[in-house]
Amino acid sequence: MTFRRFLSSYVPPKVRAIVFEKYGKPTDVLRAHTHELPLLTPTTLHIRFLASPINPADINQIEGVYPARPTFTKELGILSDGEHKELAVGGNEGLAEVIAVGNQIKDLNIGDWVVIGRSGFGTWRTHAAATPNDVIHINKEGIGLIQAATLTVNPCTAYRMLKDFVSLNEGDFVIQCGANSGVGQSVIQIAKAWNINTINIVRNRPDVEDLKARLKSLGATHIITDEELRSHKTKDLIKEWTGGNNIKLGLNCVGGEVAQEMSKYLGNSGHHVTYGAMSRKPFSIPASLLIFKDIKFSGYWMSRWYKTHSKEERGEMLSEIIRLVKQGKLGNVAYEEVLWGSQNENDESLKNKFLSALDKASAGFHEKKQILKMQS
Repeated sequence: MTFRRFLSSYVPPKVRAIVFEKYGKPTDVLRAHTHELPLLTPTTLHIRFLASPINPADINQIEGVYPARPTFTKELGILSDGEHKELAVGGNEGLAEVIAVGNQIKDLNIGDWVVIGRSGFGTWRTHAAATPNDVIHINKEGIGLIQAATLTVNPCTAYRMLKDFVSLNEGDFVIQCGANSGVGQSVIQIAKAWNINTINIVRNRPDVEDLKARLKSLGATHIITDEELRSHKTKDLIKEWTGGNNIKLGLNCVGGEVAQEMSKYLGNSGHHVTYGAMSRKPFSIPASLLIFKDIKFSGYWMSRWYKTHSKEERGEMLSEIIRLVKQGKLGNVAYEEVLWGSQNENDESLKNKFLSALDKASAGFHEKKQILKMQS
């Protein structure tokens, strides 16, 4: 068939995937599933996933509480119990290698690295059929596999929030809670690269000094705990750190009392941006911050940015972030590799291995991101 372009030894592989047929508690609805890869067409490509992280939003999506919905389809074949149901593949972020290309696709070649460029694609699988619009080609030179696999969510979120809400100059200050989160660590590193100071709030814990040391090693300027944030001494301490200058930007992924307290430290016309709500608690906005300080409160969702910007704009952003990686200014978050997807393991074994990683990813004080490293 002349419309196919692939290695002479290429045989469409079996796909190992983590799927669900309905929303619910992940441990109840997720299952491992093996199916055939759809045939290549002139306008599609086949990709082999190399690594796919487990992110908090992925879990929310499975629970049915995340606005971006996955695609449910019957194209994933018949389940082991003989039923032919509509299924969705979990996961939204991942790195893949192109293994076959339809002959009408001119800008991708076998061996290219690509990242997924849209929400709901499904990255917890060994292989997939895709279109060029589903993926963004990245230059693999000088970047590691894990770094590339974790580019499109945390670093991009941090990058956009630092660029899009206020004009930050060298020496300015940003304050953030949840500073040890994946986005928080990216904020620290990108801000450091741009000579912007960060005041970082973390939850108190038994090993908090070790955590502070790790964030310092990434470039954090100052670090305080949520308990210290509520101290009367903190106001004077932060004033000393900033030299009395305004803090222009606050980044919130926690909500609740911490988000409210943090907003009080923003200067006149500062911007408070919420991109997560890990505590699942609301926070109140004191009227004085709106009336007398003109603080702006906004939300940020990376998926919305991807939807409203072109593939070229997405590629430009990724190129800038990759440049920081290659310069050694943006490193890996702490992570744990989970070898997954072997053709020699049965579905039950793959499911159990995945659920073990999911349990770690959901743990409150577990600092290491769980990343599926595909063994296809």
